Amino acid sequence: MPDELTPGELGRAVAALRQEIQAMAQGINARLDKVVSTEVYTLQQAYTDQRLTALSQDLQKAVDAREALEREFEQYQLSERDRRERERQARLYQMIVPVLMALLTSAIAVWAVVAK
Repeated sequence: MPDELTPGELGRAVAALRQEIQAMAQGINARLDKVVSTEVYTLQQAYTDQRLTALSQDLQKAVDAREALEREFEQYQLSERDRRERERQARLYQMIVPVLMALLTSAIAVWAVVAK
């Protein structure tokens, strides 16, 4: 009989088990409160997908705009280089033509003097 519990000990053991079961039930309820319903999760997932799609489209637009800006800048650099080359050639011709005219005039003058 020493292994058998008295009614008081049995009552205390049952009360302790009840408290443990209640604590476990409260823990489960706390976790269930954090669970999201399937409909809410589906809506959140759809919104997240839409937002990611919108962000990727915005990013693609920004990339396209940057590439267009780079192309325009390259075109500007090429046109500026060509403009400078034309100006350099124009200045060169503006300098050479009067010198050639002066030489031609001098040659004609010398020829006229020599031919007399």
